[in-house]
Amino acid sequence: MGTDIEQAVCDVQQLCQGVREQVAREIVGQTDVIEQMLIAMLCQGHCLLVGVPGLAKTLMVQTLANTMNLSFGRIQFTPDLMPTDITGTEIIQESVETGQRELEFKQGPLFTNVLLADEINRTPPKTQAALLEGMQERQVTVGGRSRQLASPFFVLATQNPIEQEGTYPLPEAQLDRFMFQLLIDYPTEEEELAIVQRTTGLEQESAEQVIAASDIERAIQLVREMPVAGHVTQFAIKLARYSRPDSDASDYVREHVAWGAGPRSSQFLVLGAKARALLKGKLSVDYEDVIAVAHSVLRHRIRLHYAAAASQVTADQIIDHIIQELQSTGLAEIDNPTTMTGDQRAQSSKLLRSENARSS
Repeated sequence: MGTDIEQAVCDVQQLCQGVREQVAREIVGQTDVIEQMLIAMLCQGHCLLVGVPGLAKTLMVQTLANTMNLSFGRIQFTPDLMPTDITGTEIIQESVETGQRELEFKQGPLFTNVLLADEINRTPPKTQAALLEGMQERQVTVGGRSRQLASPFFVLATQNPIEQEGTYPLPEAQLDRFMFQLLIDYPTEEEELAIVQRTTGLEQESAEQVIAASDIERAIQLVREMPVAGHVTQFAIKLARYSRPDSDASDYVREHVAWGAGPRSSQFLVLGAKARALLKGKLSVDYEDVIAVAHSVLRHRIRLHYAAAASQVTADQIIDHIIQELQSTGLAEIDNPTTMTGDQRAQSSKLLRSENARSS
């Protein structure tokens, strides 16, 4: 049983490495962002990519989708976009058999496996809200009837900084539906040189499909089977709780945070850590995996108030403070698999086998 699981973990790791290699044929750099997107997809989570125009956010999503044998849809969000342009609508059609007019549902672009919601914050909140049910419940209700979306289903959205003209801030309820918020920064000088050389010549490489829908489904199941020790889960919960000024937070957090991350963040921290451990070929989750996804999970769930703005304190700095605070208490010493004792490795394998036995 243990050998089978180790092989399954190795297979998923190799598949994800193949995806990374294909994406690298079109995208220069952004390796951390690509890894975080893969982690979210293995958790059936949604991603919000934030950055100024021209940083290849849209190309990154399209390239990642092209490496997978999944249906792909795109919505270009504009101020005049309507909710029915996303979900679909019922139209009156004349039946060929009876000659009578009847309502027929025409699916919107939401009915796909991978949805690119491009510049999601350039449409008003009413239209943005059309995604809420689909993102959370994997279904759409139109005309009083609920229709299931495809499985798997991922929303990969791009967003321009809210300080730019013609943008509408996403409501907190919708932000909370995104598992990760990823920040896309400018490339380094070396990366920009490679981008220009690669895109201004005649020959341009394109990504190829290297992963099937069945592979993704198996990987998603394996993420759920990945064991997490109680102390690691407790650490993830404390990361979320320490961000809430009315809970166990420090004075620094109380001074700068209006409200913190909710229970969904604890769930995503554990799930993301499981997927990250799987990508690294581990048989169990450690503190390092939780910390690796902490900023992506928490940064859009922490709302700062005026004192933070006046002091130029960011959500990422708040998260860094919380992690350092937990580490200073000795609760979050980062596990290193290479220095684990034989008993610890045996316990890790035992947890994984028992978890897999229960799931089967």
